[in-house]
Amino acid sequence: MPPLRPLRIPLLTAPTAAGKSALALQVALDSGLEVVSADAFTVYRGLDIGTAKSTPAEQEAVPHHLLDVAEVTERYDVARYVQEGEAAIAAVLRRGRVPLVVGGTTFYLSALLRGLPLTPPADPQVRAAVETELAERGLDALLADIAAHDPAEAARMERNPRRVVRATEVFRRTGQYPGSFGSRPPRFQYAVTAFTRPGPELEARMRGRVEAMFTAGWAEEAAWLAARLDPDTLPRPTAWQALGYREAWAVSTGSLDEAEATARIVLASRQYAKRQLTAMRGQLGAPVLTPPEATRQLREAVGAAHKLNVN
Repeated sequence: MPPLRPLRIPLLTAPTAAGKSALALQVALDSGLEVVSADAFTVYRGLDIGTAKSTPAEQEAVPHHLLDVAEVTERYDVARYVQEGEAAIAAVLRRGRVPLVVGGTTFYLSALLRGLPLTPPADPQVRAAVETELAERGLDALLADIAAHDPAEAARMERNPRRVVRATEVFRRTGQYPGSFGSRPPRFQYAVTAFTRPGPELEARMRGRVEAMFTAGWAEEAAWLAARLDPDTLPRPTAWQALGYREAWAVSTGSLDEAEATARIVLASRQYAKRQLTAMRGQLGAPVLTPPEATRQLREAVGAAHKLNVN
């Protein structure tokens, strides 16, 4: 389907805890934008604290789309995201407004930019077997299997366990990896702005955010999730793949103290941020800017979109 107008949709991304939501809110308030979220876990109702979901007050001040669109018991995947994300963007444009895509799930962002991958739907039984193998053999072993057949595909995984499981599942069913299936054309074009902060500053922000989340009741939220969805089910439910929820659940059960949980989550956040930055440069093809540079570039992209999106 062709784009509704020959404009580039502003898109903002940054590693976890860098402050992309705050920047997006500031620009959206100043320019009358609507936010289209690109996060794999804020789609779930009830996962509010641990996903740093925009608050009700923020959502009242600026319209947000693709928050709270699924139950935690549902599997939410990239195909559904692209379908609902493009529909949300189109609806905003039809109202004569400009959408701002914001998020750190680079797999979702890449699918918006490049088009929806044409890989076959998941097979739960095969996926469960691969999840079990991942737990037994480890990530490096599965990556080595992929590299033995297709080194480029192994590099494309960026050590993301969820993607490694998916690639292995598809290969065992079809003899091909997901990268071989191609994509359908994207519906829109995008002006991508990516930024980060210096490592020590970013880590300090990660730690402060995790501590604030525990103060706000993250352990209780994780216990709520465990009461509705068994965290030990294989394949692991999508909602339980959200960063830090297993550690927060361990705090709720008393099997892990809050200080140790915080340290583990900060370490995992640093590792995740490194993967995000690699994907921003590679999959999204975006130079990674400083916050002031990103603010200027984003405002320019918004201004250009406003000029083109006229009735």
